[in-house]
Amino acid sequence: MGCIFMKINKTEKILQIYNDMRDNKIKSNKNTLGKDELEVSEKAKDYQFAINKLKEVPDIRKDKVDRIKKDINSGNYNVEGKKIAEKIYESANFDKKI
Repeated sequence: MGCIFMKINKTEKILQIYNDMRDNKIKSNKNTLGKDELEVSEKAKDYQFAINKLKEVPDIRKDKVDRIKKDINSGNYNVEGKKIAEKIYESANFDKKI
């Protein structure tokens, strides 16, 4: 039995074409690089807007403080202990694990 060998010609040319194509891709990518860009989502923009608006709200509501001061000084400020206890109970989270 005889063996048949086949020689593939022009393999060097194929490799050269492949390498040229790869080099051209690399070169073309280098030229297209530009500045980095950042795109912010609409949700992030809404969040930032809300944060900025909250910063504008004063920490102390001066009108309410002045009214309470006036009521205390005039003797008309009356606090119910039951309401205080209810607010404390509402803010306490008894189901929360420590």
